Amino acid sequence: MNSCTVVHPIAPLYDEESKVLILGSFPSVVSRAEGFYYANRTNRFWPVMEQVFEESINSREDFCHRHHIALWDVVYSCTIEGSSDSSIHDVIPNDIEGLLSKTSIQHILTTGKTAAGLFHRYLPQLSNPVELPSTSAANASKRLDDLVKEYRIVRELIEND
Repeated sequence: MNSCTVVHPIAPLYDEESKVLILGSFPSVVSRAEGFYYANRTNRFWPVMEQVFEESINSREDFCHRHHIALWDVVYSCTIEGSSDSSIHDVIPNDIEGLLSKTSIQHILTTGKTAAGLFHRYLPQLSNPVELPSTSAANASKRLDDLVKEYRIVRELIEND
């Protein structure tokens, strides 16, 4: 597969009442094509959120707004091979500080080691995020139950804020 430079095609999902920002690294090929976060059917993000919040998610956008969750990625543009996080280079980060300035976000969480590493490298001026495991199917070491246990912090942060 060839590397190519890609600009993030999905707008951040948030509103002024967002309390928690969940950051991935960069959207997968499927998410870029579908224009929404965690769109790949093999990604376990949405099934995890359903279990954490104990509800079926019909509209992912409505779910995020209702629970004051903002979604975005650390990277604005990069050179990448397909969906491979390990191939990401030539990074330009998203304007996370700009997003924070127009919301009520108090907590930042990253999904996966790459997102956390990119955050620390390119956004060191921001407070340390809560680092969560990747929900990608490529993270086979984590079962769905394990992910649900670790992602419960999303609900706890929202409800205790």
